[in-house]
Amino acid sequence: MEPIISFKNFGFKYTVQKEPTLYGIDLDIYPGQKVLIAGPSGCGKSTLVSCLNGLAPFSYDGEYTGSLTIKGVEARDSSIFARSKVIGTVLQDSDAQFVGLTVAEDIAFALENDAVAVDEMKKRVQDVADLVDVGGHLAHAPHELSGGQKQRVSLAGVLVDDVDVLLFDEPLANLDPATGESAIELIDRIWKDENKTVIIIEHRLEDVLHRGVDRVILMDDGRILADMTPEQLLCSDLLRKTGIREPLYITALKYAGLAVTPDMHPAHIETLTLSEAQKAQVRDWFDRVESPQKPGRGDALLDVQNVSFAYNNGHQALRDISFSIRKGELTAIAGRNGAGKSTMCKLVCGFEKQQQGTILLKGEDSAEMSIKERGEHVGYVMQNPNQMISKVFIKDEVGLGLSLRGKPQEEIDAAVDDALKICSLSPFVDWPVSALSYGQKKRVTIASILSLHPDVIMLDEPTAGQDFRRYTEIMEFLEDLNRSGVTVLLITHDMHLMLEYCDRALVFSDGKLLADDAPAAVLSDPDLIRAASLKKTSLYDLAGLCGIADPKEFTARFIDCDRKARRGV
Repeated sequence: MEPIISFKNFGFKYTVQKEPTLYGIDLDIYPGQKVLIAGPSGCGKSTLVSCLNGLAPFSYDGEYTGSLTIKGVEARDSSIFARSKVIGTVLQDSDAQFVGLTVAEDIAFALENDAVAVDEMKKRVQDVADLVDVGGHLAHAPHELSGGQKQRVSLAGVLVDDVDVLLFDEPLANLDPATGESAIELIDRIWKDENKTVIIIEHRLEDVLHRGVDRVILMDDGRILADMTPEQLLCSDLLRKTGIREPLYITALKYAGLAVTPDMHPAHIETLTLSEAQKAQVRDWFDRVESPQKPGRGDALLDVQNVSFAYNNGHQALRDISFSIRKGELTAIAGRNGAGKSTMCKLVCGFEKQQQGTILLKGEDSAEMSIKERGEHVGYVMQNPNQMISKVFIKDEVGLGLSLRGKPQEEIDAAVDDALKICSLSPFVDWPVSALSYGQKKRVTIASILSLHPDVIMLDEPTAGQDFRRYTEIMEFLEDLNRSGVTVLLITHDMHLMLEYCDRALVFSDGKLLADDAPAAVLSDPDLIRAASLKKTSLYDLAGLCGIADPKEFTARFIDCDRKARRGV
């Protein structure tokens, strides 16, 4: 069988860079395969994708060496339009992919360009919309949809052209856990039913492996480091060496002293096979590890009392919400897309005003404070970095808040340097923001808030789109900041983040506060998980497999052990 995609000694160098981004890539992908491409930020994954779909060099200036053939045609001899008839790309940021005023118009865009007859166009749009389960939303505007629905519309927009290859660029980055799981199941179903070649670019290895893949291509430093089956990769030490998070159940087995081998079938927690002696070894580890101690906290800093809020269109976003955040806490705010998490943070910042209830900040009614006065104490990092950035150059964006406060330039420069270093952006200090990736823009917005040193920092999905190394750097900084007394609230879909770094989780669903408990307790409650569109961790299943009756305690002890190992305690 001939490969549908073939790289031969392929390299690529952007015009604006001195050194190539890709070196000596040799890779064949065959029709009908499902391939995961993983690797740390900056390893060349995005450039490889851009070379495949034609954005490089047609939109991103550069030159390549070697050979790239797609369906037997040399890429040099193929236009970006011709490439789009073979490869359909679903972007990480769905909003950047929409062109129509309605879902139907957006799906039909490629057909309109091809001058397809209206009757045939309507039928094909309806068929593909039904295939991805958005057939009932054709008259809706794309921005009215949830994150998962937007992604399905983007997928429909490329499927309608009957492409051979589906390319997914970090499909899980902006989705809640349950929706992310559904997205992986949908990709798997389309792959099987439509006989497509599927390529997935994603950091969240364990989540992608919810459904099998044929191969995992591991990249680092512009080169292919490994091309393995998932089981081969999980039995190696390559993930840790490259800074990619391995599945939690794999880490737990290693803490228990077990060597992960192919005969365990470790690619999925559902297929994991352990002998009775191995199960006993996990139980022995569980018995040896002490229960974590609950940290002490300071005085109440933020009090939310019986708050309700509805938007002008009548949507009731929050219903009678009450909770208290104490100084020095690191708290997760979790729940499905549209549950009210971001709205709650907007009320705290003063971007919106509640119709009922009271929000106290440091004991004072925040209703009496201006947005500027609240900004002296509360910093908010939005989920979409494009909604925060207003300056052309990175250093100006990060220093904007201090400049508006009238700080001297010397103080601004020092604060900007510190914030950029924390967010691994120092090499880009003089770059324009427009030259950055989505994940890098995210780090710019975090740096702009960190430079202000607020009492409370609220971050909406701070690690979305970041590899495990960058994720760890950002979170360990926030953890250090928290230990110094700064209160941190994280809106997150990442259950690993919630478990690893947060002592408390507020769980929202349909505008209501369903739970206020330890993350390990939240993610060990099947009813709560189902109600809030969360996702139980593989630790829950591992506990059951090994005959441990208390999965909540097993999870809590694992997380405490993992924190100590990460800190070298």
